[in-house]
Amino acid sequence: MKYRYLVIVLFSLVVITPAIAQDELSVGVAAAPAYDSVRSQYIKTFPDHFFLWPVLKQRRLDFEMKNLDNKNTSLNYRSNKPYSFGLGMYLFELAVEVTFAVPLNADAKRIYGESNARDLQLNVIGKKWGIDAYLQKYEGFYLDDPSVKIPVNQPYPHRPDIEARNNGVSVNYTFNNKKFSFRSTYTFVDQQLRSAGSFLLYGTLSSFSAAGDSAILGEPYLNRFGEASRIKSFRVTTLGIAPGYTYSLIYKGFFLNGTLAFGPAHNWLSSTHEDGVQKNDIKFNIYAAGRIAIGYNGDKVFGGFSFIAQGKSAKFDNAQIVGSNTTFKMLIGYRFREVGFLKKRVWDLPKALMSSKF
Repeated sequence: MKYRYLVIVLFSLVVITPAIAQDELSVGVAAAPAYDSVRSQYIKTFPDHFFLWPVLKQRRLDFEMKNLDNKNTSLNYRSNKPYSFGLGMYLFELAVEVTFAVPLNADAKRIYGESNARDLQLNVIGKKWGIDAYLQKYEGFYLDDPSVKIPVNQPYPHRPDIEARNNGVSVNYTFNNKKFSFRSTYTFVDQQLRSAGSFLLYGTLSSFSAAGDSAILGEPYLNRFGEASRIKSFRVTTLGIAPGYTYSLIYKGFFLNGTLAFGPAHNWLSSTHEDGVQKNDIKFNIYAAGRIAIGYNGDKVFGGFSFIAQGKSAKFDNAQIVGSNTTFKMLIGYRFREVGFLKKRVWDLPKALMSSKF
């Protein structure tokens, strides 16, 4: 009975935490693969272990506006989102990370302002397929103009009224899944035993938007950006496909992974100017995704650093808008052998929770 209550409390925290004070929530589901003799020579799994790890991460949502007539004219809108610290666990074939924002110091707030952000992410990771679904909402950006040098310790221009949203889902397929595992370097569910790589195929459907109380660029940038300076809000809906390649170099448990994919994207565009005029368009452009990770993945201890980036671009009037979604993460964890009710799997839990026994 006491185990039943413990599991109920654990999953209640996962469900309730997004409604209270957490900064980020990430949930992943990993299906245990059947035994494969070839795969077992390259990849080791831990079906009878659960994992715990502290994690430090920073996710950012930024965008850049470029003048199409003058490539050297650009303006960056950057979020000042603090690092988040929290705890991750892999239990019942379910991985959960909950992190809380580390408070910004007074100087960082004064110079760069403060961004309020919500990041929710769901990952379903198999040996062949991976699915990422995400919901991001950021409020508050500072302006970084390469043509204007800000004196040391002086504040950047702030736009606390600008709100950006990035929602979508991406799917990836690993062709050489018998010899290569994404999970070994980014979620540590597996362990890559030998160096290997694979061709990949990414697909994405996403929506990126930004809006302000007034024009995002405004009158000060009329001479540099023309009609685009009057845009008050915009939305880019992207359907893209991107072939790519990934490779992991392995040496005595240490690993270095690099991934790059890019391909065509179909964009549905909409924008609203200060005077209320709305414009809609359809254009083609580029979708890109990249990852890099370095660390150690042993039988018990694992950890490392990773950086993941996705980017998309679209053209409005005489301006090109480039949106970027990046994640930096550092963690160190330990694998424990499962005992008792910990041997349950996520698909067993609904029935088990209804029962008084585990």
